[in-house]
Amino acid sequence: MMTDAAALAGRRLDLVSAPFTLPRSRVLVFRADDGEGVRVHTSEYERRLSDSRVLDALTVIGAGGEVLPVTDVHPARVTFGAATATLTFADPSTLSLGGEPGARVRLRRPDGHVEEHLLGGGIRLRVAADRAVAVESGDHAAALAATEAIWADWFAKCPSVRDDLQEMTALCWWVLGANIVELPSLGDARAIVPSKIGYVGLWQWDAYFIAVGLRHGDPELAREQLDIAFRFPQPDGQLPDVVHELGVLATSDDLPESDRANLRRAGSQIADPSAPVPLTKPPLAAWALRKVLEVEDAPDYARTQLARIVRSQDWWFAGSDLDHDGMPEYGHPYSSGLDDSPIFDGPLPTAAPDLGAYLVQQDRELASLLQKYEPDADVERFRARAETTQELLLRMWDPERSRFLAFGGGEPQLSDTVVGLMPLLTGALPAPIAAALRQAVDDPERFALPWGLPTVAASDPDFSEERMWRGPIWVNTSMLVAEGLEASGYPERARELREQTVALVIHGGGPHEYFNPQTGQKARTATTAFGWSAALFVDLAVQLS
Repeated sequence: MMTDAAALAGRRLDLVSAPFTLPRSRVLVFRADDGEGVRVHTSEYERRLSDSRVLDALTVIGAGGEVLPVTDVHPARVTFGAATATLTFADPSTLSLGGEPGARVRLRRPDGHVEEHLLGGGIRLRVAADRAVAVESGDHAAALAATEAIWADWFAKCPSVRDDLQEMTALCWWVLGANIVELPSLGDARAIVPSKIGYVGLWQWDAYFIAVGLRHGDPELAREQLDIAFRFPQPDGQLPDVVHELGVLATSDDLPESDRANLRRAGSQIADPSAPVPLTKPPLAAWALRKVLEVEDAPDYARTQLARIVRSQDWWFAGSDLDHDGMPEYGHPYSSGLDDSPIFDGPLPTAAPDLGAYLVQQDRELASLLQKYEPDADVERFRARAETTQELLLRMWDPERSRFLAFGGGEPQLSDTVVGLMPLLTGALPAPIAAALRQAVDDPERFALPWGLPTVAASDPDFSEERMWRGPIWVNTSMLVAEGLEASGYPERARELREQTVALVIHGGGPHEYFNPQTGQKARTATTAFGWSAALFVDLAVQLS
């Protein structure tokens, strides 16, 4: 356990990029826009913070009538003034306030109504499902002690790492705890969402990356993330893109209207498809399962999940080989995880080298895991299919351009993107091709930018420093390329990329969704306190320590 990891995390809880919240809570507290006090929102699926207002202002006033500023933030409490008053949680839906005699709180509700209450021994603000707030008396000292105990239990699991990585690891561990929500449709299951700010659901790919980081301190909760992701396969075995509080998102028919509008604005050919398009995420399920089981074995759990992963892998070849050439395609940009990548600017469906690499790797992972947990299983079909897919993947290599290309509707997509580096993961490329990809990673005109590995090469016409998957650095793609470098015989270069990635997160101020590759700062539209960035920072920090 780190020395006082909660206090280390508290140094970075600014109530701007990192709100005050509690595991399992949907209540978020941010610093007020005018700098005086805080504001309160709820975290809801497909609803913006501006549409989820609970209190527009919560201002603490001292006995002398002075407004008390926020002076300290700790995972368990927000302090106002010289410890004159504190804010904490009484339970996941209830805030608790207490302070010195004469201190009071002023509340401004979204309808403009303003009221004041003496703090005394404590008051509680109970937030209802409709975001209405009821003010009640309550034992603030008991609430504070209970919240401190919740966070003490959580931080006791925070893995120990190198001294220079401790503070950011503590913040990232806080993010994982803070992003725990309960999804009513799943009973008391604990889902770690990508962010309580705008991403309230369990995305399949996010669950894999989150589990990989979480395994180092809470392998049981890591297994729970994978179980939720695997729990709702379609009849043909396809795993849904998202499990959320209203159900699952498994086809384009399930998309919220806001997503359809975004696709229309981007000129997507399938913003309004004539028939439902399956929505899933890339096949890294067996990879994530293997990593979680490495930390704490669970044979019965493994056998249950392997059956689901086998069906999902078979679906890719039976249900997503849309041109019937043996190599599955992405039928929708969302299924790639790289929604805005320029490889989807052309016709759909898209055969992409990253998907080919993931499929090769997953068949090999399945063969290995089944050999261990289901010794009577026929594993040769997975190994044979991996060899066939590897051969088809090599046909995507363009020797003239010295890179792997994606193909949209059968037409080559010439954008030079990070997906072309993912075949390194197979560890079975011909030596000249592996060397060419290593050179690409080292080329400052393409992928060796000041703060790391961009998602589109800097020399490509589609490169943008700020636009999601068109140039910014994402922690997950950097981590995967590092794994690929190691698998392909470049362990030192892999370590350098891992060191660069953790340095980026520290420099950028936290585990943001994505980063500007030139400045190393959060990209303008990126979400903060992002789940997989936090989890993968933890995983990298443990590896590097």
